[in-house]
Amino acid sequence: MEFKFQNIFKGSRFLITGGAGFIGSNLCEAILKGGHFVRCLDNFSTGKRKNIEPFLSYSNFELYEGDIRDLDFCMNACEGIDYVSHQAAWGSVPRSIEKPIFYEDVNIKGTLNMLEAAKMKNIKKFVYASSSSVYGDEPNLPKKEGREGNLLSPYAVTKHTNEQYAKLYFKLYHLPTIGLRYFNVFGRRQDPDGAYAAVIPKFINALIKGKSPVINGDGLQSRDFTYIENVIEANLRAFIALDDANGQVFNIAYGDQIRLLDMYNLIARMLLKENIHPNFAAERQGDIKHSCADISKAKELLGYKPIWNFERGIADTIEWYQQSPFCGNES
Repeated sequence: MEFKFQNIFKGSRFLITGGAGFIGSNLCEAILKGGHFVRCLDNFSTGKRKNIEPFLSYSNFELYEGDIRDLDFCMNACEGIDYVSHQAAWGSVPRSIEKPIFYEDVNIKGTLNMLEAAKMKNIKKFVYASSSSVYGDEPNLPKKEGREGNLLSPYAVTKHTNEQYAKLYFKLYHLPTIGLRYFNVFGRRQDPDGAYAAVIPKFINALIKGKSPVINGDGLQSRDFTYIENVIEANLRAFIALDDANGQVFNIAYGDQIRLLDMYNLIARMLLKENIHPNFAAERQGDIKHSCADISKAKELLGYKPIWNFERGIADTIEWYQQSPFCGNES
């Protein structure tokens, strides 16, 4: 990780909600390596214990197992904490269409509980995960904060609502909040299994096993795939951002786009699996056709400087999965 922050947060204590998940566990690792205290909150509904097993022996790591839908639990989790990184949520647009009430309960009520607990415990900065899904059907590229369209899924509604609550908590209660709209994050520890797994780990997993993955749609849809190291940097920079950034949301991406079919072909070539061709299926309901972020606001107010482009990130990711039990390997 190129962004050095060890001395900036000297003596600080961090709470990472969803800390056993893909993004959360990578944040835990980065902050622990900086020598800081990390409290990981997770109920393991989607997070994986194996993601945090290496940290359990650390003297500056603490696991809080529980649910963000429990306000008392959130209050206890924030006790003695300086900074909160709120990553806990249920993801997946298609799954949210199937379970809208559940998504309301976890993503909105859970986030509101965390905001209230952070307010009551005088947290210095509350940084939370939002999503590019809040842009909905807004057709213009690149996507720019303040130019959103009609929401297309319950998941997008939950993330939009979280942004509104966070803005209110800053304006009404002076809790410093910063929202990060992630664009298609990928990297180590991203789960390749299940019907709702993200496309990159699913592709890598299938190709490593010699199977043909499924592409929903014609493969010409494009995404601003964002490597996990860029996301870690964005979170850490958000913690130290100046007051002008409080109450606002920021696109977190690389600022480029790649078509799914081109992405698949690159992964297949890197894995020497060019003889395996994908299967095509119907487009997924609620998905957008193209996505690319304008990251100028994050650069200006957060000092965000993503240096991991897609090619560099995917090479690093493939190497990790080739050695990982996620894809059935024992090493």
